[in-house]
Amino acid sequence: MNLFDKLKHIDRRIIFVLIALSVLIPILIPIRLKIHVSQPVQSLYDEVDRLPPGSNILMAFDYGPSTMPEVHPMALALLRHAFSKDLKVIAVALWPEGASLAQDVFGVVAEDEFHKAYGVDYVNLGFKAGGIVVIQALGTSISAIFPTDHTGTPLETLPIMEKVANLDDIGLIVDLSAGDPGIRHWVMIAQARYQKKVGGGCTAVSAPAFYPYLQTGQLVGLLGGLVGAAEYETLVKHPDSATAGMSSQALSHAVIILFILIGNITYFIERRRAKK
Repeated sequence: MNLFDKLKHIDRRIIFVLIALSVLIPILIPIRLKIHVSQPVQSLYDEVDRLPPGSNILMAFDYGPSTMPEVHPMALALLRHAFSKDLKVIAVALWPEGASLAQDVFGVVAEDEFHKAYGVDYVNLGFKAGGIVVIQALGTSISAIFPTDHTGTPLETLPIMEKVANLDDIGLIVDLSAGDPGIRHWVMIAQARYQKKVGGGCTAVSAPAFYPYLQTGQLVGLLGGLVGAAEYETLVKHPDSATAGMSSQALSHAVIILFILIGNITYFIERRRAKK
């Protein structure tokens, strides 16, 4: 059997194994690919970077476990940037799962890496149902809609909230979203009504819907999907799961393209043989 016949009858299990290895190897053995930083990602980074130390940044965790692979790395990278600039981080969630996901990233970045103090450098206000109504209420009084944090501690006992009454005291809002309620609602109320700067992070499939907001200035920056998270990791000089994921994605795509080429080549060779 010649090489052509071997390729033509290749066992599909070999293809499956090669695809699996192309995904696993870059995760186990990091492969550094050059990542080009897009303008929407750079713009959001610049907005965070220019905030004076001690400024308050509000992060909304509006996503769930199903979109963690894309959105969670964004939260980690943004928190690393915020804490490196000595910013105060206030987390809220309009999705039920968001509060626990916020606590997860705080545990990794705030506690393990930067050793920040809860209630002083960051706070997790938890989940509140209501979507756009909650955002509207935050514009007048945060304590009215969130009288306690996610553990039930009164806000007036937390030093970080002593000088934070409403959205007027927030330097930047970043919503990490996987749907509704999400970025669109924060833009409609926090940006349009209260003139607050709003940035966002979302899944790759929903990112194109928010590009017009960037063009009109309603969004100061946007992280779109895993690539957006990897670009932000590049800017904060802390490659993590998104960077590894991009390497896996690139290598697996290369393997798939290779087999597509092999399939087409064998098809045309076989057709040519049949004509002869």
